[in-house]
Amino acid sequence: MASVDHLKQRKGAFRIALIPPEVLDALNDGLLETVNLNEFMALELPRLARSVAAQIGLDPASERLADTCAMLPAFKPMQRHGHIARAFYDLAGAHPERDAVAHRLATHASDVARCWATQWLPMSGLALPEQLAAVRRFAADPHFGVREMAWMGVREATIRALDQALALLQPWTADPDPNIRRFASELTRPRGVWCPQIERLKAEPWLALPLLEPLRADPSRYVQNSVANWLNDASRTQPDWVEATCERWLADSDAAETRYIARRALRTLAKRPPEEAA
Repeated sequence: MASVDHLKQRKGAFRIALIPPEVLDALNDGLLETVNLNEFMALELPRLARSVAAQIGLDPASERLADTCAMLPAFKPMQRHGHIARAFYDLAGAHPERDAVAHRLATHASDVARCWATQWLPMSGLALPEQLAAVRRFAADPHFGVREMAWMGVREATIRALDQALALLQPWTADPDPNIRRFASELTRPRGVWCPQIERLKAEPWLALPLLEPLRADPSRYVQNSVANWLNDASRTQPDWVEATCERWLADSDAAETRYIARRALRTLAKRPPEEAA
Protein backbone atom coordinates (compact mmCIF):
# COMPACT_ATOMS: atom_id res chain seq x y z
CA MET A 1 0.00 0.00 0.00
CA ALA A 2 1.44 3.35 -1.05
CA SER A 3 2.26 5.85 1.67
CA VAL A 4 0.07 8.93 2.02
CA ASP A 5 2.37 10.73 4.47
CA HIS A 6 3.26 13.35 1.87
CA LEU A 7 -0.43 14.35 1.73
CA LYS A 8 -1.00 14.89 5.43
CA GLN A 9 0.32 18.47 5.63
CA ARG A 10 -1.68 19.71 2.65
CA LYS A 11 -3.94 22.72 2.64
CA GLY A 12 -7.46 21.80 1.65
CA ALA A 13 -8.75 22.89 -1.75
CA PHE A 14 -11.18 25.80 -1.62
CA ARG A 15 -13.45 24.12 -4.18
CA ILE A 16 -14.41 20.47 -4.46
CA ALA A 17 -13.43 20.44 -8.13
CA LEU A 18 -9.87 21.39 -7.17
CA ILE A 19 -9.24 18.45 -4.82
CA PRO A 20 -6.36 16.44 -6.37
CA PRO A 21 -7.39 12.93 -7.47
CA GLU A 22 -4.63 11.45 -5.32
CA VAL A 23 -6.10 13.10 -2.23
CA LEU A 24 -9.65 12.08 -3.08
CA ASP A 25 -8.59 8.48 -3.64
CA ALA A 26 -6.79 8.38 -0.29
CA LEU A 27 -9.81 9.87 1.48
CA ASN A 28 -12.21 7.38 -0.09
CA ASP A 29 -9.87 4.51 0.71
CA GLY A 30 -9.92 5.49 4.39
CA LEU A 31 -6.22 6.30 4.47
CA LEU A 32 -6.40 10.02 5.15
CA GLU A 33 -8.26 12.55 7.26
CA THR A 34 -10.28 15.36 5.74
CA VAL A 35 -8.88 18.85 6.35
CA ASN A 36 -11.89 20.97 5.42
CA LEU A 37 -15.59 20.84 4.61
CA ASN A 38 -14.99 20.58 0.87
CA GLU A 39 -13.11 17.33 1.32
CA PHE A 40 -15.79 16.04 3.66
CA MET A 41 -18.55 16.84 1.17
CA ALA A 42 -16.60 15.30 -1.73
CA LEU A 43 -16.38 11.86 -0.15
CA GLU A 44 -17.84 8.93 -2.04
CA LEU A 45 -19.51 7.42 0.98
CA PRO A 46 -20.28 3.93 -0.36
CA ARG A 47 -16.64 3.49 -1.37
CA LEU A 48 -15.38 4.82 1.96
CA ALA A 49 -17.82 2.60 3.88
CA ARG A 50 -16.66 -0.50 2.04
CA SER A 51 -13.00 0.43 2.54
CA VAL A 52 -13.42 1.01 6.27
CA ALA A 53 -15.51 -2.14 6.69
CA ALA A 54 -12.73 -4.27 5.23
CA GLN A 55 -10.09 -2.52 7.35
CA ILE A 56 -11.89 -3.11 10.65
CA GLY A 57 -12.80 -6.72 9.97
CA LEU A 58 -16.36 -6.48 8.63
CA ASP A 59 -17.59 -7.86 5.33
CA PRO A 60 -17.54 -5.00 2.79
CA ALA A 61 -19.82 -7.01 0.49
CA SER A 62 -22.45 -7.78 3.13
CA GLU A 63 -26.09 -7.37 2.13
CA ARG A 64 -26.69 -5.12 5.15
CA LEU A 65 -24.03 -2.63 4.04
CA ALA A 66 -24.99 -2.87 0.37
CA ASP A 67 -28.63 -2.05 1.19
CA THR A 68 -27.55 0.91 3.30
CA CYS A 69 -25.28 2.32 0.59
CA ALA A 70 -28.01 1.93 -2.01
CA MET A 71 -30.47 4.05 -0.04
CA LEU A 72 -28.05 6.84 0.93
CA PRO A 73 -29.10 9.27 -1.85
CA ALA A 74 -32.59 9.41 -0.31
CA PHE A 75 -31.23 11.12 2.81
CA LYS A 76 -29.64 14.44 3.67
CA PRO A 77 -25.82 14.43 3.78
CA MET A 78 -25.42 14.21 7.55
CA GLN A 79 -28.17 11.59 7.87
CA ARG A 80 -26.22 9.34 5.51
CA HIS A 81 -23.42 9.04 8.04
CA GLY A 82 -25.87 7.95 10.71
CA HIS A 83 -27.17 5.16 8.48
CA ILE A 84 -23.67 3.90 7.75
CA ALA A 85 -22.84 3.99 11.46
CA ARG A 86 -25.97 1.95 12.19
CA ALA A 87 -25.06 -0.62 9.54
CA PHE A 88 -21.59 -0.99 11.02
CA TYR A 89 -23.06 -1.28 14.52
CA ASP A 90 -25.41 -4.05 13.43
CA LEU A 91 -22.67 -5.93 11.57
CA ALA A 92 -20.31 -5.61 14.52
CA GLY A 93 -22.99 -6.94 16.86
CA ALA A 94 -22.92 -10.24 15.01
CA HIS A 95 -19.12 -10.37 14.85
CA PRO A 96 -17.31 -12.82 17.17
CA GLU A 97 -14.75 -10.11 18.02
CA ARG A 98 -17.08 -7.16 18.41
CA ASP A 99 -14.84 -5.25 20.84
CA ALA A 100 -11.86 -5.53 18.51
CA VAL A 101 -13.95 -4.24 15.61
CA ALA A 102 -15.15 -1.32 17.74
CA HIS A 103 -11.59 -0.47 18.76
CA ARG A 104 -10.38 -0.50 15.15
CA LEU A 105 -13.21 1.84 14.15
CA ALA A 106 -12.57 4.20 17.07
CA THR A 107 -8.87 4.44 16.22
CA HIS A 108 -9.19 4.43 12.43
CA ALA A 109 -6.99 6.67 10.27
CA SER A 110 -10.08 8.29 8.72
CA ASP A 111 -11.71 11.01 10.80
CA VAL A 112 -15.03 10.09 9.19
CA ALA A 113 -14.71 6.50 10.42
CA ARG A 114 -14.05 7.78 13.93
CA CYS A 115 -17.14 9.98 13.60
CA TRP A 116 -19.14 6.83 12.82
CA ALA A 117 -17.74 5.33 16.01
CA THR A 118 -19.09 8.25 18.06
CA GLN A 119 -22.54 7.53 16.68
CA TRP A 120 -22.48 4.08 18.22
CA LEU A 121 -22.84 5.64 21.67
CA PRO A 122 -26.55 6.53 21.52
CA MET A 123 -27.19 3.10 19.96
CA SER A 124 -25.46 1.31 22.81
CA GLY A 125 -28.10 1.62 25.51
CA LEU A 126 -25.38 2.55 28.00
CA ALA A 127 -26.24 4.75 30.96
CA LEU A 128 -24.92 8.32 30.90
CA PRO A 129 -21.82 7.70 33.07
CA GLU A 130 -20.70 4.90 30.74
CA GLN A 131 -21.45 6.98 27.65
CA LEU A 132 -19.35 9.86 28.97
CA ALA A 133 -16.51 7.48 29.79
CA ALA A 134 -16.67 6.04 26.28
CA VAL A 135 -16.91 9.41 24.53
CA ARG A 136 -13.87 10.89 26.26
CA ARG A 137 -11.40 9.56 23.70
CA PHE A 138 -13.40 11.26 20.94
CA ALA A 139 -13.73 14.49 22.91
CA ALA A 140 -9.92 14.62 22.94
CA ASP A 141 -9.53 13.59 19.28
CA PRO A 142 -7.05 15.72 17.30
CA HIS A 143 -9.60 16.20 14.50
CA PHE A 144 -12.17 18.96 14.94
CA GLY A 145 -14.91 17.00 13.15
CA VAL A 146 -14.64 14.05 15.50
CA ARG A 147 -14.79 16.35 18.52
CA GLU A 148 -18.02 17.89 17.21
CA MET A 149 -19.60 14.50 16.59
CA ALA A 150 -18.50 13.42 20.06
CA TRP A 151 -20.64 15.90 21.97
CA MET A 152 -23.55 15.50 19.57
CA GLY A 153 -23.41 11.74 20.16
CA VAL A 154 -24.19 12.07 23.87
CA ARG A 155 -26.39 15.16 23.70
CA GLU A 156 -29.72 13.36 24.06
CA ALA A 157 -28.48 11.22 26.96
CA THR A 158 -27.29 14.42 28.63
CA ILE A 159 -30.69 16.05 28.24
CA ARG A 160 -32.43 13.01 29.73
CA ALA A 161 -30.17 13.07 32.80
CA LEU A 162 -29.17 16.72 32.97
CA ASP A 163 -28.51 17.00 36.72
CA GLN A 164 -26.33 13.92 36.63
CA ALA A 165 -24.51 15.19 33.54
CA LEU A 166 -23.71 18.55 35.14
CA ALA A 167 -22.23 16.77 38.14
CA LEU A 168 -20.25 14.25 36.09
CA LEU A 169 -18.80 16.94 33.83
CA GLN A 170 -17.43 19.14 36.61
CA PRO A 171 -14.05 17.35 36.77
CA TRP A 172 -13.74 17.76 32.99
CA THR A 173 -13.48 21.53 33.44
CA ALA A 174 -10.16 21.07 35.29
CA ASP A 175 -8.62 18.68 32.78
CA PRO A 176 -5.22 19.66 31.34
CA ASP A 177 -6.53 19.05 27.82
CA PRO A 178 -8.43 22.07 26.47
CA ASN A 179 -10.43 19.78 24.20
CA ILE A 180 -11.83 18.03 27.27
CA ARG A 181 -12.60 21.33 29.02
CA ARG A 182 -14.30 22.63 25.90
CA PHE A 183 -16.38 19.47 25.62
CA ALA A 184 -18.00 20.10 29.01
CA SER A 185 -19.11 23.53 27.86
CA GLU A 186 -20.08 22.65 24.29
CA LEU A 187 -22.10 19.58 25.25
CA THR A 188 -24.33 21.60 27.58
CA ARG A 189 -24.93 24.71 25.46
CA PRO A 190 -28.62 25.62 25.87
CA ARG A 191 -29.16 25.91 22.13
CA GLY A 192 -26.15 24.58 20.30
CA VAL A 193 -25.96 23.88 16.59
CA TRP A 194 -27.65 21.04 14.67
CA CYS A 195 -28.80 19.40 17.89
CA PRO A 196 -31.73 19.22 20.32
CA GLN A 197 -32.04 22.25 22.59
CA ILE A 198 -31.80 21.94 26.35
CA GLU A 199 -35.00 23.58 27.50
CA ARG A 200 -34.11 23.49 31.22
CA LEU A 201 -30.90 25.41 30.60
CA LYS A 202 -32.66 27.90 28.36
CA ALA A 203 -35.00 28.60 31.29
CA GLU A 204 -32.47 28.13 34.12
CA PRO A 205 -28.95 28.65 32.75
CA TRP A 206 -27.59 29.19 36.27
CA LEU A 207 -27.81 25.43 36.80
CA ALA A 208 -24.63 25.14 34.72
CA LEU A 209 -22.59 27.66 36.70
CA PRO A 210 -20.49 24.86 38.28
CA LEU A 211 -19.23 24.15 34.75
CA LEU A 212 -18.92 27.73 33.54
CA GLU A 213 -17.25 29.33 36.56
CA PRO A 214 -14.01 27.30 36.32
CA LEU A 215 -13.73 28.26 32.63
CA ARG A 216 -14.33 32.01 32.90
CA ALA A 217 -10.62 32.81 32.46
CA ASP A 218 -9.53 29.69 30.59
CA PRO A 219 -6.25 30.22 28.70
CA SER A 220 -7.46 28.37 25.59
CA ARG A 221 -9.23 30.44 22.93
CA TYR A 222 -11.04 27.25 21.88
CA VAL A 223 -12.57 27.00 25.36
CA GLN A 224 -13.19 30.74 25.61
CA ASN A 225 -15.25 30.71 22.41
CA SER A 226 -17.35 27.82 23.68
CA VAL A 227 -18.08 29.51 27.01
CA ALA A 228 -18.95 32.76 25.24
CA ASN A 229 -21.25 30.91 22.86
CA TRP A 230 -22.85 29.14 25.83
CA LEU A 231 -23.69 32.46 27.45
CA ASN A 232 -24.78 33.98 24.15
CA ASP A 233 -27.24 31.08 23.80
CA ALA A 234 -28.57 31.80 27.27
CA SER A 235 -28.86 35.53 26.55
CA ARG A 236 -31.74 34.84 24.18
CA THR A 237 -33.94 33.58 27.04
CA GLN A 238 -32.33 34.98 30.20
CA PRO A 239 -30.62 38.23 29.13
CA ASP A 240 -30.58 39.79 32.59
CA TRP A 241 -28.84 36.78 34.11
CA VAL A 242 -26.18 36.73 31.39
CA GLU A 243 -25.50 40.44 31.80
CA ALA A 244 -25.27 40.07 35.57
CA THR A 245 -22.96 37.06 35.28
CA CYS A 246 -20.61 38.87 32.91
CA GLU A 247 -20.60 41.96 35.14
CA ARG A 248 -19.72 39.82 38.16
CA TRP A 249 -16.94 38.00 36.33
CA LEU A 250 -15.44 41.28 35.13
CA ALA A 251 -15.65 42.78 38.60
CA ASP A 252 -13.89 39.75 40.07
CA SER A 253 -11.18 39.49 37.43
CA ASP A 254 -9.43 41.81 35.02
CA ALA A 255 -8.05 38.91 32.99
CA ALA A 256 -7.95 39.43 29.24
CA GLU A 257 -9.50 36.00 28.82
CA THR A 258 -12.54 36.97 30.88
CA ARG A 259 -12.95 40.24 29.01
CA TYR A 260 -12.90 38.35 25.72
CA ILE A 261 -15.51 35.85 26.92
CA ALA A 262 -17.80 38.59 28.23
CA ARG A 263 -17.55 40.63 25.04
CA ARG A 264 -18.48 37.67 22.86
CA ALA A 265 -21.14 36.48 25.29
CA LEU A 266 -22.92 39.82 25.08
CA ARG A 267 -22.74 40.20 21.30
CA THR A 268 -26.41 39.42 20.69
CA LEU A 269 -27.55 41.68 23.51
CA ALA A 270 -25.35 44.48 22.18
CA LYS A 271 -27.42 44.49 18.98
CA ARG A 272 -30.70 45.10 20.79
CA PRO A 273 -32.54 48.35 20.02
CA PRO A 274 -32.17 50.84 22.90
CA GLU A 275 -35.81 50.48 23.89
CA GLU A 276 -35.37 46.72 24.38
CA ALA A 277 -32.19 47.12 26.37
CA ALA A 278 -33.77 49.62 28.75
